[in-house]
Amino acid sequence: MDMRARPYRSVLYIPGSRERALDKARGLPVDAIIFDLEDAVTVAEKPAARATLKAALGQGGYGHRTRIVRINGLDTEWGAEDARAAAAMDCDAILLPKVESPAQLDALAEIADDTPLWAMMETPLGMLNAAAIAAHPRLAGMVMGTNDLAKELQTRFRADRLPMMAGLGLCLLAAKAHGVVIVDGVYNAFKDDDGLRAECEQGRDMGFDGKTLIHPAQVDIANTAFAPSEAEVDLARRQIAAFETAEAEGQGVAVVDGKIVENLHVATAREILAKSEAIAQTASE
Repeated sequence: MDMRARPYRSVLYIPGSRERALDKARGLPVDAIIFDLEDAVTVAEKPAARATLKAALGQGGYGHRTRIVRINGLDTEWGAEDARAAAAMDCDAILLPKVESPAQLDALAEIADDTPLWAMMETPLGMLNAAAIAAHPRLAGMVMGTNDLAKELQTRFRADRLPMMAGLGLCLLAAKAHGVVIVDGVYNAFKDDDGLRAECEQGRDMGFDGKTLIHPAQVDIANTAFAPSEAEVDLARRQIAAFETAEAEGQGVAVVDGKIVENLHVATAREILAKSEAIAQTASE
């Protein structure tokens, strides 16, 4: 599957220490799972969680879902051992918390063999260094840590997330400039469907590939919000058809629904169709 088309609509955090949750995740309609060894695991459980998670991943059954292991920071007593353990697990990527410079990714790369790296973006310094972080040759994805960012910024909660827009925007620009996946932060009120839907739609409109989630009840809303709608797919097909007809007639532009369609619009239309087809493929697996 084309990596740009691969869906990351729903990215669910699962504690790496909880066997029941690890098993349940095999049947959830999520695009990716972050198996967490960091915040979701108590200090006492951290060493045992590595073995629990390795066994679950070794057992398999996660299908098309991208399997991402979030380790503790390399500046903690658990981080290096987490990284060595994760590199030996059957996973798709290792996620490093609180990344603030490419040097931290360099340090992880030395431990992680050839496993792709992802970066948690959750501090002001991380925001300011987002471009350099996204340019790291081993980086495949970025995850917004909006709870930690809000804490560091000393913001008040606002439904429009205005206090965090500068940071979100810097990371989005960096990710898009360097072709890496970027997923939005969590929505804490997991019983507030309307609030979640609004924040998912905001993130999708900004350009995020998907949203990190803290509860399975949030999955359907995220999957819907970050998937191309039927109307978008229909328009994409008509744009491509009209442009191809115009080209065959020796013209460089076409008109659909009273709007000019140029090759840049067609490129976007093809991406929409590829994403829609990738989602349909994962749903059938």
